[in-house]
This record gives sequence, C-alpha cells and structure tokens, in this order.
Amino acid sequence: MPELPELEVVRDVLQRRVVGRTITDVRLIPPGGPIVARDLGNMGFERTLSGATIAAVSRRGKFLVFSFTPDAPPLFLAINPKLTGRLQLSDPSEKQAAKTHLVLGLDDNRQLRYLDQKQMGQLYLTRDLAAVPGYSGMGPEPFDISLEIFRERLCPFRGEIKGILTRGEFVAGIGNAYADEILWAARLHPYRKCTQLTPVEVDRLYAAMRLTLGDAVHKVRAEMQEQIHLKPRDFLAVHMKTGQPCPRCGTPISLVGANQRITNFCRSCQPGGLIKGM
Repeated sequence: MPELPELEVVRDVLQRRVVGRTITDVRLIPPGGPIVARDLGNMGFERTLSGATIAAVSRRGKFLVFSFTPDAPPLFLAINPKLTGRLQLSDPSEKQAAKTHLVLGLDDNRQLRYLDQKQMGQLYLTRDLAAVPGYSGMGPEPFDISLEIFRERLCPFRGEIKGILTRGEFVAGIGNAYADEILWAARLHPYRKCTQLTPVEVDRLYAAMRLTLGDAVHKVRAEMQEQIHLKPRDFLAVHMKTGQPCPRCGTPISLVGANQRITNFCRSCQPGGLIKGM
C-alpha cells in the first residue's frame, strides 16, 4: 500500500498542481457510487464537490486530505488508498484506467482521478475528520516525535516490533514495506519482542525510522516526479527482494509469510527469531 514516503510526494505534487483549482465536474463510477465512496454526511459527492475550490492538500499518516473553499462549514475529502488505491492527474483525452472510481474535472481542463484495482481503499466526504474511521486515533508523525517520546510510547507495547511499527496508533504512516526497511537499517529482527529490545536498540530503531523514511521521500520524489499514480520501490533494500543478496552483507534475503503479509529481512544482519522462512 502507499505509505508515508509515497503519500508525502503525492501531497507535494497535488499541493502545487491542484490547490486553487475549482472542481467543474464530478463523476462517481459506477453512477450509483462505488463501494470505495463513503458519504459520511449524506451530502452527495456530485452536489457538494461541484463548484468547490481546492484550498489545501495535506497528509496525515496514510490519509490524504483535501480541504475546500468556501470553508464554512468545513468540507473535507479524506482518502485512505490502502492496498491498491492511486490518484492520477490526467488530460480528459487520456484513456481512463480500469477500476477508476472518481473523476474530478478541474477548471484548467485536467482531471484528478482515483483508481483502485481491488477496491479496498476509501474516499470519505465529511465535515468532521473525527468521524473518519481510524483518523483521530493515529499516533504522531515519525518526523514530529522526539526520541524521548518515542521511548515512552513504545513502553506499553508487548508484541513483535514489526507489528508495533505498523500500528497507526503508535506512530502514523508506516506500513509493511517500510517497516521491513526500517528494521533492516536498525539491524533488528522483525519478530523480536518489543520488551526484549535494549535501550541502545530502541535508540537505533528511532534513528533508522527517521533516516529510512526521509531518504525514501527523496528517492520517491526523484523517481515519481509528477506521475503520482506510480509507486517506485526498486530502491528498497530488502522488501520484496526475496533471495537477492543483502546490500550490506550479501546473504540472500529471507521471506516469511505470516498474518497475510510478507516480511523480508536478512538473517545475518538481523539475527534472532525462530520462525522458519526461505
């Protein structure tokens, strides 16, 4: 799924290219409304968004949030793309991708499209972001949390460290892929129990989180450029690199499939754990 690095770059592009644009046309596909569209106030996507001007695009965790003018009462479109949701900026003449579910026509003769191959994401039209499931309970952003607060927030958790990193209530924006990358950078086995981590390892995890995500934002920006529907990840060190040599030591990258998600790590650089894998 898109995680903090991809969504941060998408936000940057949209902030430059659609803020200040007025929505001239709204189409939900199918016309009765796709399963991904959630109208929390029964306002009507087409009626409410037509004529609205995009005032800002922000990111919170794995959500992209559009706000609009006039802003009294406030109006938001919160997008949680989940596994396969993508946004695309297109010319109207460009062929529409399969599984496109929302098309916003803009006053500069471009379209902002939302496509979702597996229809697992959600588009929430709301006047209250607290009403969006999973929004208000998110933890702090990785770049906004101090080392001291990171240590404090980690203390109540007792599970495996990868699972904790991907819990939005602990810290926002980290998913399966970048949890693998952070733990590889920190030289920590993904199935180590949080309670087993030493203070030095916790400090190393914090530093790896910030460095890995910050570096990924720069690499995604360079590769994605203006093509916001792309998800460039060739530069990742271990995630989805099963059997390839570890960039640090050359050991083949291991794979473990557990809880319906793929975990990749290096058994030499990230020792510990008893789970068998490739």
